Amino acid sequence: MKKLQVGLLAGLWLLLAGCDENAVYKGIDDIKDGTWYINNTPEFTFEIADTTATYSIYYNIRNSVSYPYYNLYIRRYLLDETGKMLESKQDELTLLDPKTGKPYGDGLGDLFDHRISMMKKYRFSRSGKYTIRLRQYMRQNPLPEIYSVGVTVEKDL
Repeated sequence: MKKLQVGLLAGLWLLLAGCDENAVYKGIDDIKDGTWYINNTPEFTFEIADTTATYSIYYNIRNSVSYPYYNLYIRRYLLDETGKMLESKQDELTLLDPKTGKPYGDGLGDLFDHRISMMKKYRFSRSGKYTIRLRQYMRQNPLPEIYSVGVTVEKDL
């Protein structure tokens, strides 16, 4: 039953994600069995053509209400097409209210989707391909109840 719920939510998420007209790129990586190992580092490669524009980049996280923490530490890496590291930063994402445990984000059943800002008004210096690599940075390995992670890149209007 839980796999059916996950499948239906994944389909709904992809359908809704396709409706975003400002998105230059949207990528989602499903985490097998909802268990995110430290050595599992999803990569998202996208192309930037307009270097005069600024871009906002978002994390897309799906977790269950059984996720054992209120937050999620992620280390992100931004690389250019030559593999040169442009940025490496650790972010803390708050998925549940720390006091009440009430999930943030949009949910259906016991799964919740989060869209959390990663970078605002970022200007890419060159056109070309860029890669964002994500690594869970929690003390628990593997990290349970994380079902997908992703990245959305939007051109600012």
